Formats: sequence, structure tokens, C-alpha cells
Amino acid sequence: MDTTIKGPLKVVLLTGPSGAGRSTAIRALEDLGFEAIDNLPLTLLPRLLSGPPMTRHLALGIDVRNRDFSAAGLIEVADIISRETAFDCSLVYLDCDTDVLLRRYSETRRRHPLAPAENPQAGIEREIELLRSLRNRADLLIDTSELTPHDLRAELAKWFRGDSQQAMAVSVQSFSYKRGMPLGLDMVLDCRFLRNPHWQEELRALTGQAPEVGRYVAQDPRYERFIQQTVELLLFLLPAYREEGKSYFSLGLGCTGGQHRSVFVAEVLAKALARQGWQVSIRHRELDRQGP
Repeated sequence: MDTTIKGPLKVVLLTGPSGAGRSTAIRALEDLGFEAIDNLPLTLLPRLLSGPPMTRHLALGIDVRNRDFSAAGLIEVADIISRETAFDCSLVYLDCDTDVLLRRYSETRRRHPLAPAENPQAGIEREIELLRSLRNRADLLIDTSELTPHDLRAELAKWFRGDSQQAMAVSVQSFSYKRGMPLGLDMVLDCRFLRNPHWQEELRALTGQAPEVGRYVAQDPRYERFIQQTVELLLFLLPAYREEGKSYFSLGLGCTGGQHRSVFVAEVLAKALARQGWQVSIRHRELDRQGP
């Protein structure tokens, strides 16, 4: 088997609040063939990159426990790598709701690194504020609040498994506006103008993956033009983003409940992009919440 890496070597900088899953993410990337190093001091990173030639992609876990950690310092390092080296650098921020982080600390009885003698909530709040600029700068934002370790590994695999000829992965997500938009979206399209299967008793319990629901939504006189022009727009924009060096593009499709219209449209658009050769992953947030 040919294991030669095609394209530039990747440097993935993993950060986020303590308890959001950084250790799991580091192990997941290591399983994907990355050289993985956790808690490397920032001052040692330039020496690492300028040392013997790298033969594998590199994943670095960096958080507040690093002795020389600062949000500004990590942003500066990411910018220098992107601007002054041949590496494909990605800053990945693992986000998580405060109440979920607090529950995880309560379950493990760990002390928070920023509040060793206080309630973990105090440390969580300090850390989130400290990392705010990193969250805003991130190339990829992954909300782990409702992800199992298996889900997180699968999500990272979507973005970093192998090298695509397109050099950019596309994620298509459906969601409910009632529960808020997913984090990290590059583009959002509102599907609430399409006819709503919820008001059809025989369709209400089904999802947008059911053929009957798809046929009902597609009968909306605006549907065909909407899909056609959206696909044309995406096929126009995606190569431009790729040429700018973007490694991933995340598209969100929303509707009221996240069960019918957005699911169906997400499926249609994902298949249309895949037929054009793009590496596409798809996630239905509300359906994933419901389970099998």
C-alpha cells in the first residue's frame, strides 16, 4: 500500500476549555496517522518544526496547563505557521457548554487547572473568557457538548482522514432554529419558506430521509429553483474558498424543527456536491439527538 502523503503536511493545533475532549481528539488524530504531542510548550514549537524533516502530519494539544500558554501567543504561532511555512496549519477549537463541562468535572471529581482550590465553575468561566479570542480565530469549531468520544473521533475523521484531491472537505448539517444554530458554520440557508410536512398528519412522525416527505417538500413551486441556484452558488464558491487555502467548509440548513425540510434539503445538496467530486460529510443534528 502506498503511504506517501500527497499535498502539504498538516499541523493541527488542538485547543479549547479543559474537559471538552482534547485528549480524546489527540488520540483520534494519532489513530489517523498523525504524530501526536500533548502539552508542548509554545516556545518549543518553532524548534520542532525546523528540526528533522517531518514524515507525518502533526497534531499538537495546547491548553491553559502549558506553562507558557497565552491565547495571543497561540494565535501568533498559528498565523506564523500559515504565513511563513509550507505546512497546512489548522487551529481546531473544541467547544462545550458550561453546564456540560461542570457535569463532567463533577463526575470525575477533578480539580480545574484555573481553580484548584475553588468550585470548578469558577475555573470554567475564567477559562472560557481567556480562550474567547481563540474561539473566534479557530479554523474549525467542534461543539462536543452532546458528542460521545466515538462521535468526536468520527467528526475528526471526516475532516482529517487522508488527503482529498479537492483539498477541501465539505460538511452539510441540518438543524432546528428552536435549538439554535450549530457552531462553526461558514454558510447558513433557511428552509422554512418551503411547505412544511409537519402539518400533514401522515408525515409528521417521519423525517426528511423518508421518500414521502421528500416528495411533499419537492412539490413546493419554489423548491426546484432554490436547489438549482443553491447548487450553482456552491459550485461557484467552493473552488474559490479552496484556492484561498481553506481546508473545510461547513454549510448549515435550518428549519423549524430540524426534522423534515432541512434534513431533506441537506441530503439533496450533499448528494449533488458529492456527484461533482467534493468530499462531503453530512450530519442531522436533531435526528442524531433522537438516536436510533
